[in-house]
Amino acid sequence: MEYKGLATQAVQSGYAIDPATMSKAVPIYQTTAYGFKDCEHGAKLFELKELGNIYTRLMNPTTDVLEKRLAAMHGGTSAVCTASGMAAIFYVAATLASAGQNIVASNYLYGGTVTLFTKTLNRFGVETRLVDTRDSAAVEAAIDANTRFIYCETLGNPKCNVEDIESLAGIAHKHDLPLVVDNTVSPPPVSDVFAQGADIVVNSLTKMVGGHGTSLGGIVIERGDFAWDNGKFPEIDGPDESYHGYNFWEVFGNHAQAVLPGFALTFKIRCGILRDTGACISPFNAQQILLGVETLPLRAQRHCESARKIAEWLAAHPAVAWVEYPGLTTHQDYELAVKHFPLGPGALVGFAPKGGYEASKRLCDNVKMITHLSNLLDSKTLVTHNASTTHQQLSEEELRAAGVTPDFIRLSIGLEDVEDIKTDLEQALKIASA
Repeated sequence: MEYKGLATQAVQSGYAIDPATMSKAVPIYQTTAYGFKDCEHGAKLFELKELGNIYTRLMNPTTDVLEKRLAAMHGGTSAVCTASGMAAIFYVAATLASAGQNIVASNYLYGGTVTLFTKTLNRFGVETRLVDTRDSAAVEAAIDANTRFIYCETLGNPKCNVEDIESLAGIAHKHDLPLVVDNTVSPPPVSDVFAQGADIVVNSLTKMVGGHGTSLGGIVIERGDFAWDNGKFPEIDGPDESYHGYNFWEVFGNHAQAVLPGFALTFKIRCGILRDTGACISPFNAQQILLGVETLPLRAQRHCESARKIAEWLAAHPAVAWVEYPGLTTHQDYELAVKHFPLGPGALVGFAPKGGYEASKRLCDNVKMITHLSNLLDSKTLVTHNASTTHQQLSEEELRAAGVTPDFIRLSIGLEDVEDIKTDLEQALKIASA
């Protein structure tokens, strides 16, 4: 049964009562492999002539519920889970791009993604061209015949800039390319990037989706209507040598003859890169994240409401030098934020106390209730000094391009009472300013 309401999807999609046990809660299928009815059944599964469970590296009933649920909540056709958000990003890149080809990406990205794109993928012959995606002409100029996708984050981490997804999608589709969007910091109901034109979403489920800072996970979700048969993607619309010439577009493409329309990319990832490199999510983590998904619509609203209040308070504080939060009317992306974020532009707030780098370090070292660590968007309020942690591997030029100044502090606003968050920040700001 399909559900229209997001809150209903969050607790119902992808699962009915287990017929064997009548369990209403999603069971943890803690198994590595699954039995075959007979040799013919096993052969059909391995040949992809019949769909079913073979090995938990490829699929698992608990994980299947998580994939279906998040695909439904995003308005996508299908999804594939991975062990982490970084694995999800790598799997998209490794599936769509080969040696001699390139990616055009925003320079406002999480530091780990920049390192993956510019260092690790470069070793395998895949070039990444980092551009200011606010400049349409620069994006167009970076694309050539060997470009395989455009990549951005909905809200830059940690810059907090708002990407114009509609504009980037228009450019990508003009060149027959998919737009890949990391939507980790603004999952539904915070934003709807498929409605804005994105073709593929990647998420770190470790963050707001899981919500409690306990379980690693990642996911790739496809909208399901991209034309992979446009001549640029023989990996999907072409014979797969590892499956005796199997064509994923013919079986899972967006056309009338497909067995499962709109599953071409995710099945290619599942039966290719995931099969071969094995960064699968554990069934236990999948079940833990499912528990978080059930409350995501409620938590997201609280995260966004509190972030706005904290950002406004910081902007008016005499000890604060500047604030980066697109929900402020003074922010350059305010109009885009109002248009695309009905609850508010997420729960990340960038700021710096007066006094520069040393003052920022003192603030991070002296928070009490707020936790100083390099994670974001779980139920607790967190603070990170990005230049020395998450973006440490970037060059000075890359840091400047990403908007990560030496004094930049990233606040991830949690679910605590706003007044308690203010109280802790107030005492830390006093020490930072001393």
